[in-house]
Amino acid sequence: MIKRFKNSLKNFSELVMFEHSIFSFPFIFIAMIVGAKGWFGWKLLAFGIIASVSARNFAMAFNRLMDRKFDATNPRTKNRPSVDGRISPQAILVFICLNALVFVFMGYLINPLCFYLAFPILAILAGYSLMKRFSSLAHLVLGLSLGLAPIAGVAAVSGEIPLWAILLCVGVLFWVAGFDLLYSLQDIEHDKKEGLHSIPSKIGIPNTLYLSRIFHTLTLIFWALFIDKAELGNIMWVGFGIAVIALIYEHYLVSKNFQNIPKAFFTINGYLGIMFFGFCLLDIISGE
Repeated sequence: MIKRFKNSLKNFSELVMFEHSIFSFPFIFIAMIVGAKGWFGWKLLAFGIIASVSARNFAMAFNRLMDRKFDATNPRTKNRPSVDGRISPQAILVFICLNALVFVFMGYLINPLCFYLAFPILAILAGYSLMKRFSSLAHLVLGLSLGLAPIAGVAAVSGEIPLWAILLCVGVLFWVAGFDLLYSLQDIEHDKKEGLHSIPSKIGIPNTLYLSRIFHTLTLIFWALFIDKAELGNIMWVGFGIAVIALIYEHYLVSKNFQNIPKAFFTINGYLGIMFFGFCLLDIISGE
């Protein structure tokens, strides 16, 4: 029984790629500490973690359920638990519903604004999986899905959405869309074969690389505006400088060899988010 439970836990963790939570977690808590001007309390920390995990579980599981047919024909994804039979479609559907209920309940416990926001957020998270069937804008919808993290974070601590949170949201949107373009380069031929809409399959590799650079330039512009509007200090500007270097290095790795895409996608962007949060935390602490 214990072994079976451990295997199920492992399979569901693989299903939702739990380790990729490092992309959204830092920006939720950046918004929370900036909105609260420091520590926001253990209760909100617990609620924030549970809400973040449940929202991401919902999004990833919904995506896996909707994409089972396409994942089965893609050599890169054919061994996912949703495809090879380790997790049944019925079990995934139950998992999706449970996480949606948990997310909405957390919003209810936090404040009215978070409760009302929970429903459109879930709709946007689900929308990404359907968007790529008819529009190449799926990359931007994915960016918005993660960009909503700071919106939810600041709403939790302040009950409102200030301009700096919107600027941070837009920056995250272009950051995620930019590195998703690079990641999608791996699936160009598969997307064409299956009739899926992606920017790389429409405009080709050189133009995709160029567009990704434009998106990440916009990321840096909006993050700079966020730092200025939130009245953060010099420590945060140092973090911004490191973010510039990290994104330049990411594009260098991908342009040099496409085999570097997984490293550029996961390692560099994962550390970038954590680093950005760390410098923001130090900046807030030093200003208290």
